[in-house]
Amino acid sequence: MNSYHNSSCCTHCRPQRRLPKRIILVRHGESQGNLDMSAYTTTPDYKIPLTPLGVEQARAAGERIRWVVSEGDREDNWKVQFYVSPYVRTQATLREIGRAFPRKKIIGAREECRVREQDFGNFQVEERMKVIKETRERFGRFFFRFPDGESAADVFDRVAGFLESLWRDIDMRRLDQDESSETNMVIISHGLTSRVFLMKWFKWSVEQFERLNNLGNCEFRVMQLGPSGDYSLAIHHSPEELRSWGLSPEMITEQQWRATAKRGTWNDDSSWYLYSFFGHLSDSDEDAQNDHGIQHAQ
Repeated sequence: MNSYHNSSCCTHCRPQRRLPKRIILVRHGESQGNLDMSAYTTTPDYKIPLTPLGVEQARAAGERIRWVVSEGDREDNWKVQFYVSPYVRTQATLREIGRAFPRKKIIGAREECRVREQDFGNFQVEERMKVIKETRERFGRFFFRFPDGESAADVFDRVAGFLESLWRDIDMRRLDQDESSETNMVIISHGLTSRVFLMKWFKWSVEQFERLNNLGNCEFRVMQLGPSGDYSLAIHHSPEELRSWGLSPEMITEQQWRATAKRGTWNDDSSWYLYSFFGHLSDSDEDAQNDHGIQHAQ
């Protein structure tokens, strides 16, 4: 297990930080609302259940996730901590996923309200929601706020709060009392919430968020810790997968860099991101490189 210690605090002040090997984001299985939008007109969003197919998807996802964290059953020194949205469909997904894990491998499970679904505003009238969602496409998914509900920007704010709590749990060693095992976090949530989580974690811009495709039911994204102490999607997932999720070539390059780069060199090695704000710097750097080449030739 990679470890990281904050040198600004002495070893007597706080325990050494042990980072989870993986953070896995999972969307719930197929729900009745995915199958039939009219379900939202009579049933509160948080009470929408899984369909029989959704139950099967969740059970199969559990087997796949166990395969990932056990590295194909080659390793036995792993455990899993679950976080789950309070919605009926996510809780049911957790129960089915949990069937793949023996008790000794489960650190615990915690309901986390801040990773719930985007609030669309109480009961939803089907025809009205179609018009509202069409308006959202014109306005922009991140900033559009549903009447009596939330925008993706609102979800971003509460996910940011959840991440602060997550870091406190890690720093205080609340999740991994067993020094001999590697911790894996599995967060069972919703499509937009998972995309916002990735946006917050990797510091993606609003424009980059707008590129992202939603997760399918019971699809998951594996953020894995690299040897440098940074997390990357490119360790477990292929460039083709990242591309299919909507990541741009620059975003994919960044994920590949994160898999091996040294901590603290992000701004130097990911200058393309800086250039997205200050285009003139790209020209200046190019001129400086050309000047350096001329002087070297002389």
